[in-house]
Amino acid sequence: MPGQDTARQAEADGAAAPPAEPDAAPYDPAPPEPLGVARTPTGHAGVDARLERLADADHLAADGHTEVYEDVHRGLREELTALDAAPAPTPAHDIRS
Repeated sequence: MPGQDTARQAEADGAAAPPAEPDAAPYDPAPPEPLGVARTPTGHAGVDARLERLADADHLAADGHTEVYEDVHRGLREELTALDAAPAPTPAHDIRS
């Protein structure tokens, strides 16, 4: 039989068969659960909406957090850019008589 000859030749050459791995239980990660981090409103509707998006990460596995964080970061940058582009408010005139 060629199979036995090949095995005997491998043993003679000093090659050992790989050790048998024990039957390992399959990895079953815990389901995602909220971290319970409170988000305090800032008073700026656009920023608050972006920060509320962080709650979406509470229901995702860890490998899904990056997408949410990047989306929130991008949105906050857009809000800051919009604030920089907005014209400065004109001061109220102090009219004294």
